[in-house]
Amino acid sequence: MTTSPRTVMRIYFHLQDANLYERVLAVLEGIAPQVEAHPADWSADADLTGALRYWDREPEGLAAVIRLRVLALYGIQTSAGVGPTRMIAVMAAAVTPPGAATIVGNTPFEIGAFLRPRRASALPGVGPTTARTLTRYGINTVGDIADTPLATLQRILGIAAGRQAYDRAHGTDDRPVIPAAAPRTVTRSHRFDRDELNPDQLHRTVIGLTEQLGSQLRYSHAVCDALTLTVTFADRTSTSRTRKLAEPTAHTPALTDTGHELLTGLALQRARVQVISLRAERLQSAEHAPRQLTLDPRDDRARSLEAALDRARTKYGTGIAGSAAAYRAT
Repeated sequence: MTTSPRTVMRIYFHLQDANLYERVLAVLEGIAPQVEAHPADWSADADLTGALRYWDREPEGLAAVIRLRVLALYGIQTSAGVGPTRMIAVMAAAVTPPGAATIVGNTPFEIGAFLRPRRASALPGVGPTTARTLTRYGINTVGDIADTPLATLQRILGIAAGRQAYDRAHGTDDRPVIPAAAPRTVTRSHRFDRDELNPDQLHRTVIGLTEQLGSQLRYSHAVCDALTLTVTFADRTSTSRTRKLAEPTAHTPALTDTGHELLTGLALQRARVQVISLRAERLQSAEHAPRQLTLDPRDDRARSLEAALDRARTKYGTGIAGSAAAYRAT
């Protein structure tokens, strides 16, 4: 098992307002300079190795400082996982409730005690299909994977996938935290109060998110060329899909149609959804973006209504007007 001297943290910010993400990210960057942002699910990875020496604290203490500072400044609860690798930090955070932290030490015993009882599917890179394949061979936990000879795993999963599962089951993950701010995109997210199973509610939520995105893009005089939909499930796993738009746009109906197509394409059925995020990609100035002309008067009316709603939001604030379907999502 790995005895990496690194200390890595994955932290989830339990936000209700996506606009606060960059602010809470700045709190983390003020303590640990090596921070990699993950705006799709309002989380971040931080390499605490140097920060521990600088602040002269143990991992538990520094994680507590970060969480308390975010809570004190913005009233936002967090959940954090800390371990000797990015993989272990992510897995620890996934089993941590809001307002708490899970710390995994860097000794072989501590790493094994954390990893071995976990379901095989909890190991990054082991998806549902791979987990079912392993189960047919009586391999149900991470400990079972670790105890299976490498050659056997490679016969079952293939050479590359077998090696990855074997290494990760032993706690090996050399991926560094790459300092990166939130990308130059616009993201809007919705976290459900409880795990959401209703497909209609998911589609209504997408309507609300595309309205928010469209309004923000138009306010910034920008258009986007693609949308990325990310769905985070109750077990903290997530899946994303990206689709290029027919043309760069900030027009809400076009964004909504694409958002619905992305959600339908996931075929979620009865999946328990915790967060839906929609990200506008490849932003550019609206002034220089091409626009396909149309002779349909309904398009002109829709854009006029859109402009009127934008003026109302500017004057009275967000949430004052929008489609009836979107309001049912709240």
